[in-house]
Amino acid sequence: QVQLVESGGGLVQPGGSLRLSCAASGFTLNDYTIGWFRQTPGKEREGVSCISSSDGRTYYADSVKGRFTISRDNAKNTVYLQMNSLKPEDTAVYYCAAPRFRDYYCSPYVPPVDYLMDYWGKGTLVTVSS
Repeated sequence: QVQLVESGGGLVQPGGSLRLSCAASGFTLNDYTIGWFRQTPGKEREGVSCISSSDGRTYYADSVKGRFTISRDNAKNTVYLQMNSLKPEDTAVYYCAAPRFRDYYCSPYVPPVDYLMDYWGKGTLVTVSS
């Protein structure tokens, strides 16, 4: 059974940092592109970042470029999202997701597509506030 579990969210002051984790069971994360999405009430879900399985290429939304870093730890079957210089507008529930098919590619120029993701975690809340 495929399962994704996010952790690492919490309350942080503006300018602070958090590292989100996405731990997988039931499949090998390294075989798939993994995406991070976020959503706030009343807004569409946004593809924040992704990392390709084949060559490790990454994508970042303009809103987080230069502040967020996605990475993998294959030994732990985990993908991370390091978030620095956090802003109040980063407040959201963050989800990691994986596609069903291994050939879904994370392009540096195209955001991850939520309707192509088949497996989702339950999300972790990030609140940036003073």
